[in-house]
Amino acid sequence: MVYVTRRATFSASHRLYNPKFSEAKNFEIFDKCANPNGHGHNYVLEITVVGMPRQDTGYVIDLTKLKQVMKTEILDKVDHKHLNHDVDFMQGVIPTAENIAKAIWKILEPKITEGKLISVRLQETENNSVEYRGEE
Repeated sequence: MVYVTRRATFSASHRLYNPKFSEAKNFEIFDKCANPNGHGHNYVLEITVVGMPRQDTGYVIDLTKLKQVMKTEILDKVDHKHLNHDVDFMQGVIPTAENIAKAIWKILEPKITEGKLISVRLQETENNSVEYRGEE
């Protein structure tokens, strides 16, 4: 099997906050990430697809098509947006990196028709990243 990864970046803000918790508990759990106005990140998104290269093209997936799917389905919706307020697929979800990666998987998995989506990796900071592989 061959693993193919496409990388993209986007900037977005969010607030880590659970409305079921008191303000004090939110700050206890999420610390400064619970600030009412939120905060931002320059995210790095990596989508990995696995499969065998096709005989006729040599591709597992056409990277131009993968780039376009990532752009229209994810990047156009999240770039320079507030994830809590502006992004439909994040409504009612605490926008941790873990939950963002899972939401991206849910959107992209049925859209990738060449190869098989194997990983959504989201880097939130230079030191923090998550990877989701579709397991529940």
